[in-house]
Amino acid sequence: MTFAAQQSGMRNFLRTTTFLAILATWLWSTAFAVVKIGLQYQTPLQFAGLRFTIAGLMVLLAFGKWELFIAQVRAHWRFVLVIAFFQVVWQYSFFYLGINLIPSALGALLVGSSPLFIAMVAHVTMKTDRLSPLKLASILVGVVGIVLITIGRQKVEIRGQYEWIGIALLLINNILSGYSNVLISKSKKEIHPVVLSSASLFTGGLSLYLISIPVEGFSAGPFPVTYFLSLGWLSFLSAAAITIWYTLLSRPGVKVSVLNTWKFLIPVLGAWLSWFLIPDEKPDLTQILAMAVIALSLVLLNQANRRAQKLAAVPK
Repeated sequence: MTFAAQQSGMRNFLRTTTFLAILATWLWSTAFAVVKIGLQYQTPLQFAGLRFTIAGLMVLLAFGKWELFIAQVRAHWRFVLVIAFFQVVWQYSFFYLGINLIPSALGALLVGSSPLFIAMVAHVTMKTDRLSPLKLASILVGVVGIVLITIGRQKVEIRGQYEWIGIALLLINNILSGYSNVLISKSKKEIHPVVLSSASLFTGGLSLYLISIPVEGFSAGPFPVTYFLSLGWLSFLSAAAITIWYTLLSRPGVKVSVLNTWKFLIPVLGAWLSWFLIPDEKPDLTQILAMAVIALSLVLLNQANRRAQKLAAVPK
C-alpha cells in the first residue's frame, strides 16, 4: 500500500461514525472532574450558562461562514429555540440541580444509564428506530456494566427525601436528552448541524445564564486561574462534542438508539482518566469486569445493527 493510500485510509477512518462517536464520548468523559473545579467558584446554573455561551461562540468562529449561518438561523429559528431549550436550558438545569442533591456515585449511575432512556424515547417516537430483543439486551447489558463500574468506585446509597427529588430530576434529564436527539435526527439536512450546534449552544447558554441571576445571584469573582482553565476546557469540549454529535445524528442511516449506546464508554474513559491522573486511583476486579461487560454490550449492539440492516435490505 502506498503512503498516499495509507493517508487516504486514515482520513476515511477519522470520518467514520464509530471514531467520531468515541472521540465525543472521550471529550464528555473529562467533564465530570473539571466541572467540580469550576463549581468551587461559581453557582451551577451560572457556570453552565457561561460555559455553553462561550461554546456557541467557539463553534461560530470555527465555522466562519457568516452569511450561511445567518440565513439558516433565520430560516429555522423556531427549531433552534426548541433545541436550545430542550438540549441546554431544561436538560442542563435538571442535570445540575439533580446532581447537587444526590451522591456523586448515584449521579454517575443515573447519567450513565441514559442510553437506555434515550433508546426507549426513540422507540416510542420513531418508527425507524424500534427496540429489537437483541438491541434491548445489548443496552441492558451496558446498564449492568454502568452499575458495576459505579459500585466498584463508590458506594451507591440514598440517604434522604431530597435525594429522591435529585433522582427524578436526572431521570427527566435523560428523557429530555432522548427527545432532543430524536428531534435533531428527524431534521436531517434541513439545517446544517454546525449552525444548529452554535446557535442552540449560544442561545441556550445565554438564556441559562440570565435565568441564573435572579435564581442564584450574580457571581462577580475574582476568579483564580484554575477557574478560567476549567471554563475554557469545558467550553471547548462542549463545542466539539456537541457539534460532532449533531453531525452524526444528521447522517443518513444513523439511529438515535445505536449512536447513544456509545455513551456507555463515558464512565469507562472517565475511570481510565482517573487512573492516569490520580495517584491513589487504581483499577480493581469489579471495574475491569464492568469494562468487559460494556464491551460485550457494544458487540451485541453492533450485531443487532447489522441484523437490522440485513432485514431492511431484503425486498418486501
